[in-house]
Amino acid sequence: MLRIHFTGPDLARTRVASAPALMWETVLSTHWLRDGCAGLLGMWWRGRVRPDLPPRARALAELIPKQGYFPDFLTPHTATLCLAEAVEPVLLTPRSEVRDDLELLATGRPLSPWARDLHRGLAPALDHLARSFQDYQRIAITPFLSGILTHTARERARAGRLLATGGVEALLRGLSPSARWCAPALDIDYPVDRDLHLDGRGLLLVPSYFCRCHPVTLVRQGEGVPVLLYPLGHEPWDSRAADDAGDTLADLVGCSRAAVLEAADACRQSNTSQLARRAGLRLSSASEHLTVLRRAGLIVSSRDGNSVLHEVTPLGASLLHRHV
Repeated sequence: MLRIHFTGPDLARTRVASAPALMWETVLSTHWLRDGCAGLLGMWWRGRVRPDLPPRARALAELIPKQGYFPDFLTPHTATLCLAEAVEPVLLTPRSEVRDDLELLATGRPLSPWARDLHRGLAPALDHLARSFQDYQRIAITPFLSGILTHTARERARAGRLLATGGVEALLRGLSPSARWCAPALDIDYPVDRDLHLDGRGLLLVPSYFCRCHPVTLVRQGEGVPVLLYPLGHEPWDSRAADDAGDTLADLVGCSRAAVLEAADACRQSNTSQLARRAGLRLSSASEHLTVLRRAGLIVSSRDGNSVLHEVTPLGASLLHRHV
């Protein structure tokens, strides 16, 4: 169990983050990729990520176990919606902190050769980390960022209503099914037993799209405001909601055609073979659907050498995002 101890000043200084924590979302999404979690919503996401994930992006698994501790330096909290800016503090982490975190990781599992090079502070290992994040985020985070922003904005609105009607304690009581507010402490179901004393610093609550089951926090909080990520409410986790949204669009244009349109939106300027693979269709079927979508003004196609690249038009994006 994780027990977070509040004082009066801590309650006064507790707030909800203004933006998603993109590095936390990146790291936590790797659990979705490997663990088969999040029900049908997770299946939908994995089906769009796995086929195009480059080998270098898979190297992140060497630093992020399926369960338990992962290095704190991978998840700095920065209030930015730019993935490149979110990664930058990771790459600027002092070497001593990187070494400490990797030594803690090594207590539960042996380090890979690349992680050992990272522990030694070798520049090629750090460059490999930067490129691994870049490759992974391009496929697993960027195409879904609008959905992450939409759901976190809704959660901020919900949290604001709780704060307005019942104060911080009402927010803490409604934080998560796995969290229980019993003043002056917040008890959270957790894989290990920990006590976190806020000591007047307050708490930054960060709603997270990819957080599963229970809230999570850093092992070493440092001197700043402690951070607690917590799962979003039921709507984005409800697989039936994901199915219903997909069915609405499918009813309008057909299941296979909807899948092609979604694939084109998630992977911009893709060729026909790539879209067929992402949509799970034969090449000939995908080509036929693209022709219909193009005639309807939902897709625009252009030739690039021997390939024909397809991109969703503003009309197609409007139709897709209205129903997804």
